[in-house]
Amino acid sequence: MATPSKSTQPSGVIDKLRVPLDTQSSEQTEAGSYFVANYPPFSFWEPGHKEAVHAVLRSPRPVDTNLGVYFHIPFCRKRCHFCYFRVYTDKSAAEINAYLNAGLREFERYAASPYLAGRKPQFVYFGGGTPSYLSTDQLHHLTGRMKELFPWDEAEEVAFEAEPGTLTEKKLETLREIGITRLSLGIESFDDHILEVNGRAHRSKEAFRAIAFAKTLGFEQLNIDLIAGMMDETRENWERVVRTAIEQDPDSVTIYQMEIPFNTTIYREMRESGRVTAPVADWKTKRAWADWAFARFEEAGYTVNSAYTVVKNPKTTKFVYRDSLWAGADLLSAGVASFGHLGGIHYQNQADVGPYMTALEAGELPLFRAYPTNPEERFLREFILQLKLGHTSRAYFRNKYGEDPAIRFREQLTGLAAKGLLDLVGDEILIRREGLLQIDRLLQGFFLPRHCDASHS
Repeated sequence: MATPSKSTQPSGVIDKLRVPLDTQSSEQTEAGSYFVANYPPFSFWEPGHKEAVHAVLRSPRPVDTNLGVYFHIPFCRKRCHFCYFRVYTDKSAAEINAYLNAGLREFERYAASPYLAGRKPQFVYFGGGTPSYLSTDQLHHLTGRMKELFPWDEAEEVAFEAEPGTLTEKKLETLREIGITRLSLGIESFDDHILEVNGRAHRSKEAFRAIAFAKTLGFEQLNIDLIAGMMDETRENWERVVRTAIEQDPDSVTIYQMEIPFNTTIYREMRESGRVTAPVADWKTKRAWADWAFARFEEAGYTVNSAYTVVKNPKTTKFVYRDSLWAGADLLSAGVASFGHLGGIHYQNQADVGPYMTALEAGELPLFRAYPTNPEERFLREFILQLKLGHTSRAYFRNKYGEDPAIRFREQLTGLAAKGLLDLVGDEILIRREGLLQIDRLLQGFFLPRHCDASHS
């Protein structure tokens, strides 16, 4: 997850919308990020804690902690109206090369630390932005040096995010050559009108072409992203999009419900026009659409394996980065605005490319802020995130942290069970479908009181 940045899109987005809004609903989509990506919330991370990161790096390497490696590639052809990540749409090839070299210097500094030296990653993840914006030469240059520093010949997963319009046959072949195992296509919708209204750079023709050719190359996992409730979405349109996705037969599908974080183009338009609710479907509608999609995928033979994902074959299709991170793995995260987690210390890099590169040129790590977690917060973090899977084991937490979440959270869990949102079955805490569809809202009930005020930050 990257830091929000200023939007550069032109105004007039809201004026073009035709989404009918029920202003009497108590579940209107208001501005703010409801997606729980980490714990404690990012707003509690502070520059004053950066030394904790350096202390971990000076410590001996752990013997029983998995390592993931992430690199943030913040370049895009166009900023989507709902995007809040740190991205740039105006950088030259020379500027991109300079950024990649800076990222490699960052990896070199980490690889020389006692805590990380010699460790091989369990998984590697390229996110953005648009990683597929890079040229084939840039991809070879970046990954070649990364493999020298953190060899991924034994990695269980190498994931790569891609925008369909940036994928040529040569680039897809390059991705296969450098070892990408999970290709994730940010399709969002197969409807060209919806793509245009929401500011996406690609169109459906490019999506179909990318899917078709990627299948010929034998990627271990082809994932496509969809968003329920985008601007101008209707029920009929959403159903067509879902049916089209099923026809494309991907290995997995990730379905998000549209939200409007601060610092997006849509939020700016809302603020300037004095609107409180966003010009998208309300939460009840989005949950219903996501539920309908899950049901159709299940009918087609897919299995729901988290609050956001369906997979065609649960035995062979995995989300290693997700499952490992949610079980406490280390994440070496490099690149502008990227978030990482080492030895129980959360950290975020500088959020703008200038300060990021200046720090590296000075021989420093480009850290912006950090947060040293205590055992209680680590227990809560893993419990909260694992609930997104739809199930978690009480024994896992008793063995690892000496605490039973069913006892610690008896009141919250009993209340959710009474509402038909979860079940306590033996050792398992099982989230029902209605609970999964609103899991990020429910998770805030497990936050420590001191963290509740910033849960939407």
